[in-house]
Amino acid sequence: MLRTRTAVRLLSAGAAVLAAACADGPEPVAPGPPEVVLQPPEAQARGSLQSALARAVPGFGGFFLARGRVPTVYLTDPSARVAAERALAPYLRELGVALGALEVRPAAYSYRRLDDWYGRATPEVLAVPGVAFIDLDESENRLVVGISERAAAAAVRAVVDRLGIPADAVSIEATEPIRFVATLRDLVRPTVAGLQINFSNFVCSIGFNALDGGQASFVTASHCTDQQGGVEGTEYFQPLASVANSFIGTEVEDPTYFRGGVCPRGKRCRYSDAARAAYASGVGSDLGGIAKTDPGSLTITGTFDVTADASGDPVVGETVSKVGRTTGLTTGQVTRTCVNTAVQGTNIALLCQAFVEGAGTIVAGGDSGSGVFKQGGTNSVTLYGILWGGNSSGTLFVYSPLYRVKQELGSLTTH
Repeated sequence: MLRTRTAVRLLSAGAAVLAAACADGPEPVAPGPPEVVLQPPEAQARGSLQSALARAVPGFGGFFLARGRVPTVYLTDPSARVAAERALAPYLRELGVALGALEVRPAAYSYRRLDDWYGRATPEVLAVPGVAFIDLDESENRLVVGISERAAAAAVRAVVDRLGIPADAVSIEATEPIRFVATLRDLVRPTVAGLQINFSNFVCSIGFNALDGGQASFVTASHCTDQQGGVEGTEYFQPLASVANSFIGTEVEDPTYFRGGVCPRGKRCRYSDAARAAYASGVGSDLGGIAKTDPGSLTITGTFDVTADASGDPVVGETVSKVGRTTGLTTGQVTRTCVNTAVQGTNIALLCQAFVEGAGTIVAGGDSGSGVFKQGGTNSVTLYGILWGGNSSGTLFVYSPLYRVKQELGSLTTH
């Protein structure tokens, strides 16, 4: 069993979403005095710096550090260099850079004009599906629009043309979608598979989100309940009960173990270590979404999307993966299928399970409940089952195949 007990320091830690938001939208500028005193870099907001320079320097088109260290300014009129040096003097002095090191580049557009276009274009451009961002890029003396879908380019150009913005004032570049940054152990809404959940004094992982008769739910391991087998209304929190607004749902389905028949003598048996919890009202969940991380990291970089369900046992030699709150994304090869498995330290036997082995550590305490899947395209995956156990070295994990989970929990919609 791979649930893990939460230490006191973990339960008292106020985990929160680690969201990084970068705003690069300077405020509208207005005419000001010809000379301004700029604050040193540590006390000067980026937007304010650009706006202040626009007020102080005729024809100012943007300021940045080229190659990370060379102070560079765009000017529509090169003769404004003296004014630029005067305005930038406090800033450059703080950087330890001489005024003579300032590089001047010819600007096609003034910052004020770009800022006006930026303000007018933002609402319409960001409304275009597939647009990831729009930026007044002071290092390019242009507006830059990042698109994650190729089809967005034509729509962006149409907006730009309708607004009367010169085509060469806008650069369009391919980019990945921008997402909030969080780890598997942070509070994340809507919830996705792979996130940490807390019940009693233990932590496990969400296996997958599902609909059961229209009821929004998530599936995790049966031993990630207050009592393995049977429904006792286990309450779940994500990521921890100690975090505000973290209650997410209640256990509603967890079949009891059976004896006799195919179950070995002295054992209690099931075909899956799986239980279903119903989400509480108002808790958002992403049906089919599995948190995506880089190997060795718990930082969420996006999502895998479940597009299909495996209908039977895996094939030996298949490569499958899982995402869990302790070891994140790990991958291994199926080495055994339909294995009847005794669980050490208990009288439980799980029938017809699958074994997966990896080259290194692929599982650890707290990963129980993780969804197992096979990767297809870049983000599309086929859901294979629920991870519940492994060996002591962490080089092997055991999971209940999805068709066995559905055999015990009933019809589930996973995507």
